[in-house]
Amino acid sequence: MTERFGSYQNELYLQGLGGQLPPCSTDATKLEASAREVMAPGPFSYVAGAAGSGATALANREAFDRWRVVPRMLTGATDRDLSTTVLGTRLPAPVAVAPVGVQSIVHPDAESATARAAASVGLPFILSTASSTGIEDVAEASGDGPRWFQLYWPGDPDVCASLLARAKAAGYTALVVTLDTWTLAWRPSDLDQAYLPFLKGEGLAVGFTDPVFRGLLEKTPEEDPPAAILRWIGLITGSDRTWDQLPFLREHWDGPIVLKGIQHVGDARRAAEAGMDGIVVSNHGGRQVDGAIGALEALPGIVAAVGDRLEVLFDSGVRTGADVLKALALGARAVLLGRPWVYGLAHAGEDGVRHVLRSLLADFDLTMGLSGHRTLADLGPDSLQRT
Repeated sequence: MTERFGSYQNELYLQGLGGQLPPCSTDATKLEASAREVMAPGPFSYVAGAAGSGATALANREAFDRWRVVPRMLTGATDRDLSTTVLGTRLPAPVAVAPVGVQSIVHPDAESATARAAASVGLPFILSTASSTGIEDVAEASGDGPRWFQLYWPGDPDVCASLLARAKAAGYTALVVTLDTWTLAWRPSDLDQAYLPFLKGEGLAVGFTDPVFRGLLEKTPEEDPPAAILRWIGLITGSDRTWDQLPFLREHWDGPIVLKGIQHVGDARRAAEAGMDGIVVSNHGGRQVDGAIGALEALPGIVAAVGDRLEVLFDSGVRTGADVLKALALGARAVLLGRPWVYGLAHAGEDGVRHVLRSLLADFDLTMGLSGHRTLADLGPDSLQRT
């Protein structure tokens, strides 16, 4: 599976001859600023905001800046193959669309638009439990595209089992369990505006369409929205889990299980010992713990500890093709991209998401070639230098 992702730049130049410009910037580091101009203040702050002072979000970018690519010459990198297999899914490139909830506050087409865009470029779409669109509807939008399901672990075991059964039946092949967001962090950008979309009924479609959850209610969500909202929020927040509860997930999911939010080597080892198939080294994009380490700082040690026993994925702070290269060179099997494509969704719906994804893939493809790498196997710590 070989694609010339870098050719997207030629496409953009040719479109320019006809007066057509991209739907938003090709520089993902500029998208936050432009998205502020097209999004309402509450939704923008919800997407862009971070925990506390924002120190962890800043640390994510600083961690990338401490590593520099060392280009090599005369390697015959004209033709490149970026394909790989991640969690049993064959991919054209080692990138997945990170789970982001409440996409209805960004664009009315919400998760369906993102799923279609991801499928069009062959990347896995990871559906959030906090989706504004139901599990089955997103699967229909995704079509033949690869899709994984992200779980915020409900306190009711029957509801949890129901969500997993629905996801499996709808063709989601991997389970991504987010561990670091069992309650919301102190997020001043949301608190200053008293903005929490879930209280307005946004991002609750997965629960509200679940037959087991609906059976817990005296009245349906349509008949009594406030009661249903509070019941669902109470189910998926407020309770931290423990390692001895992981067998429940294995009992109800027969595909790959990935733990998202791992930042400590000890936790990575426990995930491997528990028989997990993968982990995502992540600090939730700086949204949960203020003053924490940049996620990339944790990656090399975790890869050294467990990289031979499970698949190590990475997210938090990824913006450019060089970022993808750096994470892979430090041992990640693939990266998850979050906020940039959300800003693309805000700018132009499905077309905006597709543009951001294709831009990242083109940037990564060209950076691979120009730094002398033909395949992912060429990447390693010696591809980089720490400054």
